[in-house]
Amino acid sequence: MPQHTIPKRIYYIIFGALMFLTAITIWVAFIDLGAFSDVIALGIATTKATLVILYFMHVRYSSKLTWAAVFSGFLFLAILLTITMSDYLTRGWDSLPKPW
Repeated sequence: MPQHTIPKRIYYIIFGALMFLTAITIWVAFIDLGAFSDVIALGIATTKATLVILYFMHVRYSSKLTWAAVFSGFLFLAILLTITMSDYLTRGWDSLPKPW
């Protein structure tokens, strides 16, 4: 199976993008954006994680089986987060009748 070779220039560009996004994350942390602070920070973190997975973990040029393994990992994470949030968000619901 032939290996795909990525030029060092691409690694330097991805590293520069990660450093730039880290600087943006730090800059946004000191700005009060209300509820959007968390959304922006998570968006930047997701972008950085995607770059790391695609390039430094070599998923971008991998086989379909590797893509399926990565997708199944994210699917399992989504299932776990859904179950956790469904438990957490329904804790205030009272299912028992109030006493007299």
